[in-house]
Amino acid sequence: MIVAADAFFSGQGARIAASAAVHRLATISLYRDHVVAGCLMSYGQSVADFHRRAAIYVDKILKGASPADLPVEQPTKFDLVINNRTAADLGLTLPRELLVLADEVLE
Repeated sequence: MIVAADAFFSGQGARIAASAAVHRLATISLYRDHVVAGCLMSYGQSVADFHRRAAIYVDKILKGASPADLPVEQPTKFDLVINNRTAADLGLTLPRELLVLADEVLE
């Protein structure tokens, strides 16, 4: 199951993970918190990097830059987080190559 990138779903990680477990569905989301709650994996922009970039914009604006003159930026850092326990509960053996690529593997 693919969890849509939506403000409503961002805070529903525990409910989504619980429902997915009942129905034995592998889930992927944009949000690391969903993986911590029990979803299988997430792949999305790095929240830490997003906050760092936001702080740079705030600093520029506080120093007098016009927000209209600042460029719109796209995320450049994405994190892959995998929940190995959920994979085992679903009877999945994830390829070692995928686990090596992950930024974080939760046990």
